[in-house]
Amino acid sequence: MKRSIANRGVALITAMLITALASIVAANLAWDNTLDVRRTMNFLNQEQAVQVALGAESWASIILRQDLSDSETDHLGESWAIALPSLLIEGGDVTGSIEDLQGRFNVNNLIDESGQVVTRTLQHFQRLLIALNLDPRFASIAADWIDDNIEPIFPDGAEDMTYTGIIPPYRSANQSLTSASELAALEGMDRQSFNVLRPHITALPGRTHINVNTATEAVLQSLDENISAIDVERLLAERENVGFEYMQNTFSSLVTPDVLNTLDESSNYFRLKVVVRIDTVRVTLYSVLQRGPKGNIAPILRSFGTT
Repeated sequence: MKRSIANRGVALITAMLITALASIVAANLAWDNTLDVRRTMNFLNQEQAVQVALGAESWASIILRQDLSDSETDHLGESWAIALPSLLIEGGDVTGSIEDLQGRFNVNNLIDESGQVVTRTLQHFQRLLIALNLDPRFASIAADWIDDNIEPIFPDGAEDMTYTGIIPPYRSANQSLTSASELAALEGMDRQSFNVLRPHITALPGRTHINVNTATEAVLQSLDENISAIDVERLLAERENVGFEYMQNTFSSLVTPDVLNTLDESSNYFRLKVVVRIDTVRVTLYSVLQRGPKGNIAPILRSFGTT
């Protein structure tokens, strides 16, 4: 009788263990299934967000194409310059903005077609750095980073001998930049200085003009050493609604003829920023758009960020 009771006790404990193990396995399977479902949903939401962002890029292309047919100039009062308000989409929203990149200083202008430093542009970059309260020697260091030789500009340049002595070592690019963010690698460039400089520079293919209708305050002030803060305030007020009415007349008394020839009232390069949020997925698209003389739009550089 006692043995029978003992056997029943062992059987009960065994059944309880089996039940507990089965519960653990079931819980783990349910958790894994939940993770798989969530992972799949995030993947699908991310793919959908990317497609929405690319759709916004096509929309921006239509806006820029229409703008060219409506006006021969580009200024901050036009529809393309107005940030896209938050638009609701299934499960989230999308926002966007278009920026004229020719309102910035093109660092690739520092060198000419033969890969040599352009002194006039180097001096322009120095004035921009001074206007931003940054060290003007970064202009020579940037020119050395882009030019096609390994001889440092005297006295402020930096070439491979400087960068190979850094830990970890690296070399200068010695070619045109595809992104202005490369200047963060310049000798002596810290994060704070680069964050101050970044909104005023760009890296566009070839040599480009500056659109004075969209140029930043610092870029306007850097056009000539004699342009004062008061002059910049007057220029900003004059262009506020529809851009400069008579650009040549306005700037002929402020800059030299050589600089005047580098100024323009229209642009060929724009940057689109699109932020798409679907559920917990957030995708940011940065797209550099080139607009041809007949209005054809081509994305020449895309980068995605996801959080």
